[in-house]
Amino acid sequence: MVRTSAPEDAYTAEPFVPERGGLPALRRAAAECRGCPLHRDATQTVFGARSQEARVMLVGEQPGDQEDRQGEPFVGPAGKLLDRALAEAGIDPAEAYVTNAVKHFKFTQAEPRKRRIHKAPTLRETTACGPWLAAELAVVEPELIVVLGATAGKALLGSSFRVTQVRGTVLEEEIHGRAERLVPTVHPSSVLRSDDREAAYRGLVSDLKVAADALS
Repeated sequence: MVRTSAPEDAYTAEPFVPERGGLPALRRAAAECRGCPLHRDATQTVFGARSQEARVMLVGEQPGDQEDRQGEPFVGPAGKLLDRALAEAGIDPAEAYVTNAVKHFKFTQAEPRKRRIHKAPTLRETTACGPWLAAELAVVEPELIVVLGATAGKALLGSSFRVTQVRGTVLEEEIHGRAERLVPTVHPSSVLRSDDREAAYRGLVSDLKVAADALS
């Protein structure tokens, strides 16, 4: 471990990740993570959730405002839209494992009582959180990873990843030392921001149907 003035200055979660204990141990340890400065302003760590026996893992960018307040991933508007799209595509949301590349909410806020506005994590922050995602993959051992958006894609596949070039396709790559199959698509929050929300939603469902077919 690099010796620095504070743990977060090292920008790595590795010293906080337990070697055994499964998801419960990982979740407890992640609650105390100080692997990067994002923990300072966030309400709490938002770790992955749902089935440890999941065949499919969905990886997003980072928690949003509601996720930060509730401590669970994908419980805000984007999460509700994602669950609807999953069900329509033939994937039971309850049987998936959902997580984010970054476990703390990064935001800007002009005044203390103003709405907290999502701010994209940097590559350094995403890399710092990588050991948590690697540990989740090792425990869950999903048959398929659904990559939700550019930040998640870069966290898993490198900085050259472009979601528009590979969305709705099945990729085979080595991720954290494991051979994985991945289906990239857009993040559901981009559907909510789209000028043509219905078309964007149909595109998301179409990509998730590719994932459902890959699992069949």
